Amino acid sequence: MMDSEILRAFTTYAIIVILKMMLMSPLTSYFRLTRKVFANLEDSKLVSPILDKALVRVDPAVERVRRCHLNDLENVIPFLAVGFLYALTGPELSTALLHYRIFAGARIFHTFAYILAFPQPCRALGFMVGLLVTVHMAFRVLGSVLLL
Repeated sequence: MMDSEILRAFTTYAIIVILKMMLMSPLTSYFRLTRKVFANLEDSKLVSPILDKALVRVDPAVERVRRCHLNDLENVIPFLAVGFLYALTGPELSTALLHYRIFAGARIFHTFAYILAFPQPCRALGFMVGLLVTVHMAFRVLGSVLLL
């Protein structure tokens, strides 16, 4: 068991954003199947008894979900590394929780803004808030370990 409340908090929010990110794969598959849009010819057999080249195409809705997933990969992975290192620096629990909660909320909001095509700057704000939280934690980690 984890003794540190900060590590438990990090683990909680890390799992939340990892699960959210993992849900993007089945969501992409759902969009592909319901729109009969595939990336590979052999995948067309899922909805057609013959290989159908017409089903291998690009669809804006599928691409929107894919891009959202890619954006998660670009943001959640750095959060996991930086957030863990940040937890090891011994921040105040309330400050750590604020960082973790804001990041998780921003990523969840970003997903809704992306998938449902909220008007800009909604998606950009969701992205920037999460990015700024991670950058802030990174500078706090650097500040606690640099020997100047």
